[in-house]
Amino acid sequence: MSVTSEDAARAALRERQGPGARYDSPHAPARELLWARRGTAYFARKLGELSDAELDEPSLLPGWSRRHVLAHVGYNARALTRLLTWARTGVETPMYGSAEQRLSEIRMGATLPARALRSLVAHAAAHLDTEWRDLPDTSWDAEVRTALGRSVPVRETAWMRTREVWVHALDLNNGATTREFPGDLLDELLADVLRGWRRRQEPVHLVLVPTSRAPIVLDEGGTTVSAGMPDLVRWLTGRGTAGVVAESGELPVLPRWF
Repeated sequence: MSVTSEDAARAALRERQGPGARYDSPHAPARELLWARRGTAYFARKLGELSDAELDEPSLLPGWSRRHVLAHVGYNARALTRLLTWARTGVETPMYGSAEQRLSEIRMGATLPARALRSLVAHAAAHLDTEWRDLPDTSWDAEVRTALGRSVPVRETAWMRTREVWVHALDLNNGATTREFPGDLLDELLADVLRGWRRRQEPVHLVLVPTSRAPIVLDEGGTTVSAGMPDLVRWLTGRGTAGVVAESGELPVLPRWF
């Protein structure tokens, strides 16, 4: 097996850090964990640009302030950590006790003092990252259940968190843009939207035409929609229509993402 420059760089880093350092399991989803960690840093950067007073202002999500977004992202990390506990111990530990409990948690979290809310986001993310790093090889394929009731291998938590931190960074309504997302992440977000529609058997008649890419025909085609990948992904995930053009002149209403 050939050794890539990335492999060599990783080996050099481990040599410098010494035998006491801990690393992700070789069975961990390296690509998705990298996205999640980069997204966590991106979200933290956009949050750091906001004053405490600005947290009270509206987010891009209807009915939610920026405080609600922060509470949701913080408690989501805690919920995913519970799934990792389930995988590691074999003891069923759901993300949430109920949908009502999840919403109540967000409402309560949004009332925390600004310093406590920022601490929730940072500490919950750090705890989740530690649980990922320390999860044994044999646990990464353990089956757990998402808040929507889907049974998935626990490795999917890395992708679940990736979506949360990158897309909710947009919802902070503070200058985050899909144009700053990694190109391969944009590809996977588009694929994730399409997977969700197929899984729920949503009838979506579209021809998506990303700039410089082959068209994507959905359900035998329909309205042709063109845009660069960043704008197209933003529209498909329900975060705005700027830069997206429909051949018919009017963009169709999309089903929910997930």
